Amino acid sequence: MLTLVEIQSLPRTAAFFDLDKTVIAKSSTLTFGKSFYQGGLINRRAVLRTAYAQFVFLLGGADHDQMERMRQYLSALCRGWNVQQVREIVAETLHELIDPIIYDEAASLIEEHHLAGRDVVIVSTSGAEVVEPIGEMLGADRVVATRMVVEDGCFTGEVEYYAYGPTKAEAVRELARSEGYDLDRCYAYSDSATDVPMLEAVGRPHAVNPDRALRKEAAARDWPVLTFSRPVRLKQRLPSLSMPSRSALAVTGAAVVAAAATAGLVWYTSRRRARFGPF
Repeated sequence: MLTLVEIQSLPRTAAFFDLDKTVIAKSSTLTFGKSFYQGGLINRRAVLRTAYAQFVFLLGGADHDQMERMRQYLSALCRGWNVQQVREIVAETLHELIDPIIYDEAASLIEEHHLAGRDVVIVSTSGAEVVEPIGEMLGADRVVATRMVVEDGCFTGEVEYYAYGPTKAEAVRELARSEGYDLDRCYAYSDSATDVPMLEAVGRPHAVNPDRALRKEAAARDWPVLTFSRPVRLKQRLPSLSMPSRSALAVTGAAVVAAAATAGLVWYTSRRRARFGPF
């Protein structure tokens, strides 16, 4: 059995999760279409188009060409949007829209990785204004997401950083350098063949609800294939009611130790008083 010093000296590890159709059952960005319409950011025609895009995405995923068309459409759509308004809309509707579509299996995996001492990192092509609050809800330690150019508090429609394909793999390797992760011992999860570079970057890749191309790739490389099919609200999950981060788990563990020490002190004091009196 390893000693505490030996455990602490081991290289750090992480689990990297794609978001859409891996952790949640839909496209995170498109899910907020109706909310953006109610907030006055898009018109009815755009709502119908985003609903259709969501249908296509759910039906068969999205290959490189489809993802590029979606990127161009969403970039043009958000031009001129007030960033603070977007964040407020996401915050107000996050639990209503996202909580019900989180896969129970993914939530359990995130918990297991945290309990094993691994960081959990969400790596998503969706925009940071959407992904970061979802990552916080899930208890993720870090988030990598697409960032748009902002001027005077509004989106310009230009992309500053596109978290897609090889760029995701670059982000994973950069985090490994900055955080000291041993990539050979790290995990990665995705549903799309466009994330093969990210899956290749770690020693323990997994295909989750894979599209046809990724399923074929996984079979050729002998990668495990997981099926997630049970979206469940986090508060309805048992035994935990929320997704604790690794730091929260550490605090909980410290609290348990402190409680046990306090209980032991109380027991010892009461025994001593019973034998020798109060002084």
